[in-house]
Amino acid sequence: MTPPGRGARRAGRRRRGRGRRPDRAAVSRFAPRDLLSEAVAGILQRPARSALTALGTVLGIGAFVAVLGLTATTSSQIDGRFNVLTATEVTVEDVGASDGSAIGVSFPKDAAARIERLNGVSHAGVYWPVSLPEGDSVRASPVGATVGEEETQVAAAGPGVLRAAQPTLNEGRLFDEYHEREAVPVAVVGSGMAARLGITTLESRPVVFIGDRPFTVIGIMGDVRRKADLLLSVVVPASVAAREWGEPGTGAPARMLISTDLGAAAQVADQTPLALDPAHPERFKAVPPPDPKALRDTVGSDLNQLFLLLAVVCLVIGAVGIANTTLVAVLERTGEIGLRRTLGARGRHITSQFLAESAALGALGGLVGTAMGALTVVAVAMARQWTPVVHPTTLLAAPLIGLVTGLLAGGYPAWRASRIEPAEALRR
Repeated sequence: MTPPGRGARRAGRRRRGRGRRPDRAAVSRFAPRDLLSEAVAGILQRPARSALTALGTVLGIGAFVAVLGLTATTSSQIDGRFNVLTATEVTVEDVGASDGSAIGVSFPKDAAARIERLNGVSHAGVYWPVSLPEGDSVRASPVGATVGEEETQVAAAGPGVLRAAQPTLNEGRLFDEYHEREAVPVAVVGSGMAARLGITTLESRPVVFIGDRPFTVIGIMGDVRRKADLLLSVVVPASVAAREWGEPGTGAPARMLISTDLGAAAQVADQTPLALDPAHPERFKAVPPPDPKALRDTVGSDLNQLFLLLAVVCLVIGAVGIANTTLVAVLERTGEIGLRRTLGARGRHITSQFLAESAALGALGGLVGTAMGALTVVAVAMARQWTPVVHPTTLLAAPLIGLVTGLLAGGYPAWRASRIEPAEALRR
């Protein structure tokens, strides 16, 4: 018989090779759907332990979402309140001549009228603390206590100052331009000073004596939105204070309080010195409100640093829990690993299986933690009657952080499972 030729031998080898390749491919194939089903089966095999394992991740991700959400929510509230009050307030200081020479009070007599003509200004007025002569005290009549000089704060103010302070009156009224123009000796008393003097009602027409000068009390302020020190003061018209005790001195310089419309404070602060004295605008220093973003960032950064540290600690605890549980599962399932390796599973397939289980635990904990954190933000906001604010990036990033935590935690146990030899595993 003639031996087969070289071409026939090559064809036979190709046929034998083609016959072996499908078997080798069948042994090494591990579809993603099979990987996912194996991971879910591994988690559901011991649901109680899986739930406790994911608890650390749930707490960490929940704290992460709650911290960022509450910080954003409180920052928005700070912005709102800050804009309504402080962002509509401008203070003007009398800095005097640039060469330091004494020129008296720089504010003109019609300072309030000049400023109130500017666009965006609601109210304006000049005020200063009155320096009483030594030995003078404040007492109330017909019945009341006497308050010593060291406990007394007498403030001289224009009518615009009281309106800019936005007071809430318990009784009576505020003095107005008539009292200021005619220098009528009247007074408005803050609730704190009224309590010290024993003034509880205006029905008895109380009079406050500052030294030996009587002032009729025409109003009692219960609260103010600006200049809270007015609640502990006896406020008299600026014209009366200038007549009785003279102009403000260098120790207690005069200032101006301006309330503006929202968004107009910076413009008003730029225009005020020129409006008060076009020839010498350098004698006035207008202080606009600080940037609300700076205040929000300061408060938000302190809160973020404190609670994000807590969230990181919870995530570390969750990662350790997942790693420990996955490692225990590897030891418990040594026989299963050996059987899979005997049937053709490779080391990378075993690694993928345990990584998928740990990643599924982390992702599940991340989803539950994200939901709990968002619910916490909504609950706190509803209790405080705030508007809840949670950035979409936070909600998207939180489950991914849980997934990454699970992957990192399952890295070592999965690697160890892939190193188990089939023969040794079957013997165990």
